[in-house]
Amino acid sequence: MMHIYPYIKALHIIFIVTWFSGMFYIVRLFIYNTEAAEKPAAEKNILQAQFRIMMRRLWLGITWPSAVLTLIFGPWIWWLMGSTPSWLQVKLAFVILLYLYHFSLHGIYKQRMRGVFRYSSQKLRIWNELATLLLFVIVFLATVKQAMSWISALIGIVSLAIVLMLAIRLYRKVRSKNG
Repeated sequence: MMHIYPYIKALHIIFIVTWFSGMFYIVRLFIYNTEAAEKPAAEKNILQAQFRIMMRRLWLGITWPSAVLTLIFGPWIWWLMGSTPSWLQVKLAFVILLYLYHFSLHGIYKQRMRGVFRYSSQKLRIWNELATLLLFVIVFLATVKQAMSWISALIGIVSLAIVLMLAIRLYRKVRSKNG
């Protein structure tokens, strides 16, 4: 059984990468779709129609299948490991948060498909950074494991969150300055 472990792990990592790529890009499409609403009517209609096509293909053709395959290969690796070390328990808690984030994006996706826009592009940019934080936490837990100091990890995540929020504010200032 252990001879298949590296193959299952490789597939798990591949689908994690495609899943995250889909989650990052779908929010960008939500942002572009929101900003298209500020364009003149003809341009707005063309852009939003194109963004709906892109969102549907990305979300249903790449992101959802990747989330499902990640959910298949992850527990398979866990089963092949034969144990649940403490770092994995913590990682699994963050993975649950990641799936909750995914479901929140699905809710926004469904709203967008109906032409409902509840969030500004700024709020969506901030929401997108939650995936960045989860990515950092999950990857560090999976690679550093028990060697990580919880205090250092917490300081690192809080610092990353602050840097991301400052970057969003800076981007907003530069963008408003450039019109």
